[in-house]
Amino acid sequence: MLAPHATSEYGTLRRVAMRYAGNFTRPLEGPGVHPVLARQQTTSTWAPYDTARVHTQQNALITLLRRHGAEVVLLDAAPGCSAQHYPRDLGFVIDDVLFLARLNSAHRLPEAAALTRLASAMPKVARLPEGTIEGGDVMLHDGSVLVGLGEETSPAGAEALQWALSQLCIDREVIPVRFAVEGIVHLDDHFAIVAPRTALIHRAVFLPAQVRWFEQHFELIEITDDEALAVHGNVLAIAPRAVVVARGSDRIARQLAARDIEVLAVDYSEVTKLPGALRCTTLPLLRS
Repeated sequence: MLAPHATSEYGTLRRVAMRYAGNFTRPLEGPGVHPVLARQQTTSTWAPYDTARVHTQQNALITLLRRHGAEVVLLDAAPGCSAQHYPRDLGFVIDDVLFLARLNSAHRLPEAAALTRLASAMPKVARLPEGTIEGGDVMLHDGSVLVGLGEETSPAGAEALQWALSQLCIDREVIPVRFAVEGIVHLDDHFAIVAPRTALIHRAVFLPAQVRWFEQHFELIEITDDEALAVHGNVLAIAPRAVVVARGSDRIARQLAARDIEVLAVDYSEVTKLPGALRCTTLPLLRS
């Protein structure tokens, strides 16, 4: 296994980890629903998926990625875990280091085992000492790392990441991203860096000061409330001016194309029955 490397959200994708979905077993309503999930259901749609259809849609994405020059590494299955096809949350690469996430949900811990095995073949791997942090909340931007502070990532996790970066002599500032509402699953459902200085944003969930910061650093493409519920803002950049989007996100696709960004569409309608999409189901290991 070659060393990990990523310095941006849009470098040309050369190697990426994915994992097929397991059978859906998690209760979505009733007395056994966890309070965090109950809050998340106020900002995102949650419905059981058909496992075979999800696999078909994942295969279409794998074919597209391979056609565009990316090696797809398939992680081992995590027995007993239903929505195990979101490896983005398990870790993230910053420069030449693979950081292993600290998951907020105990039931997802078996998902991380396969990534630990993958990490054993890599030269630089970091584990954070405290807090929670998941890759869906982590984005690279110039000399910084944006970290969303929603339901799954804590201030202590963001602080631990800043400490780890300093220990590893990585000159990046962790910038916390705060939300105006509870129930946010991950930052990448509401904000996405798609090209140099260009990003998608669902303004409604961010504090005014946070929106002003985004306006100062990016040309912003708006995501509507309906598009956010459909997880259409959760896209995957595979090159500096090429982005994979979910089929049906036509308005977003037109906005991207108007900025000379190549748009590649795949059917992800079954995957997005849960609040995760293209970025969530891919963990970039190498971007050039």
